[in-house]
Amino acid sequence: MSASRPGYRQPITSLQNDRVKAIRALELRKERRETGLFVAEGAAILVSARARGRLPETLVAGPGADDQPVARQLIADTLAAGGDVLDASPAVLEKLAAKDNPQTLLGVFQQQFAAPPVPAETSAGQTWLLLEEIRDPGNLGTIIRTADATDVAGIILAGTCCDPHSREAVRATMGSIFAVPLVRLETAAALALVAAWPGDRIATHLDGAEDFRAGIWHGPALVVMGSEGPGLTDALAAACNRRVRIPMRAGIDSLNLAIATALMLYQVQGNRLGS
Repeated sequence: MSASRPGYRQPITSLQNDRVKAIRALELRKERRETGLFVAEGAAILVSARARGRLPETLVAGPGADDQPVARQLIADTLAAGGDVLDASPAVLEKLAAKDNPQTLLGVFQQQFAAPPVPAETSAGQTWLLLEEIRDPGNLGTIIRTADATDVAGIILAGTCCDPHSREAVRATMGSIFAVPLVRLETAAALALVAAWPGDRIATHLDGAEDFRAGIWHGPALVVMGSEGPGLTDALAAACNRRVRIPMRAGIDSLNLAIATALMLYQVQGNRLGS
């Protein structure tokens, strides 16, 4: 997208249109990886993106969009920034929008990944989150939303994680996909980063010696969470200097990963958050 030329607006009625096919193809992780693009649906998410300086390369507007002030402004902003607007017929919109919760607007955006933090240059007031081998996109999206709410500096996705730009993950972020820096690291690089981290490296672990509610954390803090089911690998758990547990009643040995991560982030961030 380039503001050097105004975007153009085009009605789309054919399901065989090349632009329609290209947007539909972004359902596939392979296509998202090759193009570097992803789809975000709904006016609320698109407004969140705009508030953070992000506008879609292509905006798909359904029938009646011009009658809605928010949609009308998003259309104008996208065109002014050099993006294109496709006025989709009901049949086209039905093919492009989510089946369970169709939206009048959807946007095609460039993916953005950040450089990993440099441990020696990370300020004591920062908290980072590292997720190892997370597999559930709904969990990941919810965690991104929680990281935004708790003012986490960024999220490191270590090893083979699910795609944060899948439709399910993006929807669960409720717009926070545009706010929280995301870093991708291979497992070996993630281990090296944890080993070099200057503050506490805090792992949740069933064998943790500390109650997560009782800790005093030395920043910068790095909260390390394992995948659904298996949890942290032994190597990553061993690289952490603090291993904590979340108490549960007898007979329950695990929490949903997104919930456990939320508990940890709110505990670690503590008084840094406004009342």
